Amino acid sequence: MTEGTQWPRHGGWLLTALLGGMFLGNVDIAIVNVATPSIQQHLHASGAELELIVSGYTLTYAVLLITSARLGGMRGYRRMFLIGLTVFTLASLACGLAPTPVLLVAARVVQGAGAALLTSQVLTSIQLTFQGGARSRALGLYTAVLSGSAVFGQVVGGVLVSADVFGTAWRPIFLINVPIGLGLILMGRHFLPTDGRPSTQRLDLAGVGVLSTALLLLVLPMVLGQDAGWPLWTWLSFAASLAAFVWFAGVERRVGRRGGQPLITLALLRRPPVVHALVSQAATRATYFALLFVLAQYLQQGLHKSATYSGLVLVSWVAAFGVSGPLLAHAPAAVNRWVAPIGTVVLAIAFAGISAGLLAGTTSGVLLTALLGLGGLGYGAAFSGTLAHLTSSVEDRYAADTSGLFNTTLQVGGVLGVAAFGTVYLDLVPHGGRAAAVHGFTVVTLTLGAVALVAAVVCRLAITSKPSAPAAASPEPERTKAGA
Repeated sequence: MTEGTQWPRHGGWLLTALLGGMFLGNVDIAIVNVATPSIQQHLHASGAELELIVSGYTLTYAVLLITSARLGGMRGYRRMFLIGLTVFTLASLACGLAPTPVLLVAARVVQGAGAALLTSQVLTSIQLTFQGGARSRALGLYTAVLSGSAVFGQVVGGVLVSADVFGTAWRPIFLINVPIGLGLILMGRHFLPTDGRPSTQRLDLAGVGVLSTALLLLVLPMVLGQDAGWPLWTWLSFAASLAAFVWFAGVERRVGRRGGQPLITLALLRRPPVVHALVSQAATRATYFALLFVLAQYLQQGLHKSATYSGLVLVSWVAAFGVSGPLLAHAPAAVNRWVAPIGTVVLAIAFAGISAGLLAGTTSGVLLTALLGLGGLGYGAAFSGTLAHLTSSVEDRYAADTSGLFNTTLQVGGVLGVAAFGTVYLDLVPHGGRAAAVHGFTVVTLTLGAVALVAAVVCRLAITSKPSAPAAASPEPERTKAGA
């Protein structure tokens, strides 16, 4: 492990491999959305098949993040990252060549599994390889990549589909991953720290099964419920997920009592700083993904702007988000301590400003772009500050737990934001129309501002809560060289 603030040897190449893999995994969450009309036209996919092409990836990705993080701790972060990247790259090739909707759905599910396996190792590897100021710089870049990937996927996806390269229509959105993935695999093999011996501990298969079921029951209705009109099965699924999470907690306690390695160290969830940090991140992530969905609907369906316009108007958000992390990495520790709650308040102000502008008659243009930039700056500060606080308040031996919990929180928060606020907006704008769209967007942005204010309070609790005693150490996997 690197001491002090020294940048590790080959740290730049190491981060390029890690963040490049994470970038690909996150881009493919959004990139397929703009290609669905082309996929439907060329593969004659049904509406249900299109939903599965989009959501199959998200479901697999969200469900497997915690399990993937634990596998990294047990079998080696480098090993699991490279396996995940290889699976993702091969699945991308299969997606790009898929001759039928069913095969495309299957390839997307495998692609999501590969993305979960590689993404789960990124934050863990950063926490174990970088320390002090070097870790702050690495987390700043992590923040920038994570923010840009969501919007980049929508913009580039639209460009590639519109270009119709050699008559391939939608296929390049997947095939472009293949050469990039191969390059990152070679880079990772050369620069990622070598793993030590794999742990002799067995994977908590009972925990994997119960947690996967619980997450599936939670995420599935959030992904499919809106288009289905929220039928009875969606609410039964939510109720069943709560019971499954309680069951999972009991399974993990039994595994710990028997001397095994639980899938998650539940004692971490009794630490107020950890819980508050995760809750605030879930809330702010929900506002971000809700904005991405609702803004596109508002601009394209309500104001009849082009897809290119709705993508480019978010450049200010992404740019401000991206610069906030690296800038904060150089700020004094006393300042960084309060960055997250202040950033969340700035995010709330940006949403309130958009609502005020709409009420005053400014529906798009320079003011909207500027306020989106302010929101991106606030969210970037909140994200970077909370992540830095979370990784510094949890011991390195729980790095895999931190990575799994944090990434799963982000995914569930994002899906929840789209499901909840997307439903609100679409209910307020049932038949389109400019006036209804402006009203719906005003209501949603006001509500997003209120959610951000609540998140700011929770975020403040995260940094002011007294840390509890370290979690009781359960049998740990043998430490890899990266974390030695």
